[in-house]
Amino acid sequence: MFNEIKENVKKEHPLVHCITNYVTVNDVANMILAVDGSPIMADEIKEAADITSITNALVINIGTLNQTKVESMIAAGKKANALHHPVILDPVGAGASTYRNEVTERLLKEVQFSVIKGNISEIKCIAQKTNTTSGVDANDEDLVNEDNLEEVIAFAKLLSQQTKAVIAITGPIDIVCDKEHTYLIKNGHPIMSRITGTGCMLAGVIAVYVAANQEKPLEATACAITMMGIAGELANDKMQIQQSGTASFRTYLIDAMSTMDMDTLTGGMNIEIQ
Repeated sequence: MFNEIKENVKKEHPLVHCITNYVTVNDVANMILAVDGSPIMADEIKEAADITSITNALVINIGTLNQTKVESMIAAGKKANALHHPVILDPVGAGASTYRNEVTERLLKEVQFSVIKGNISEIKCIAQKTNTTSGVDANDEDLVNEDNLEEVIAFAKLLSQQTKAVIAITGPIDIVCDKEHTYLIKNGHPIMSRITGTGCMLAGVIAVYVAANQEKPLEATACAITMMGIAGELANDKMQIQQSGTASFRTYLIDAMSTMDMDTLTGGMNIEIQ
């Protein structure tokens, strides 16, 4: 299913500009390298647009905001749009503060995103301007399950139509959709939430995959999320065998992504397409 998607990444080795948060920046860079991409991080307003012009994709992550960084995000986003480069929005903690909500709303007005990726509470904040997030984590009341799955899919498809972006909702069941089609991905492991940055790393991986497959952003996003889920499962298995802890899990996660071949991907993926 994803063979061509993955092969295109190996051929292209996309360079990704990440304006991301300082909590996870090193892990994001290493994860991008692990999947055959190349990272560059620049959030100074005097160079943000210039750096974007030499890259293949842009990630905007609002995890740690300040006024200068926001202006850099806008400048870089507009430059990427002008060059028809994919832009990925990771609205980390949307709903946690008035300022964060205002920034998110401004970004959506001034930049066209190719993919918007977040947990269900962050995505609901974008769509409905609700404040149900628990810091950077999804509120328990929002979590996707079999009972509310169809409702969430309909909501995500509508948001995709409104934003003209692929919507990726991460959680126990990952939902990736455009206005017509949906991938339901049931890979991953709960321990992934016990280290900082799995979501930020995923945004970088999505950017790499969409940059190399610009005609298929839905499939590229689904492939990236599936890989990350399988890597989480493999990293947990190794952690249990080694009787190690969450610091080792982070290393095993990057290892699993850097060594994942098509046999591992196709043999491990748990996907339903609607």
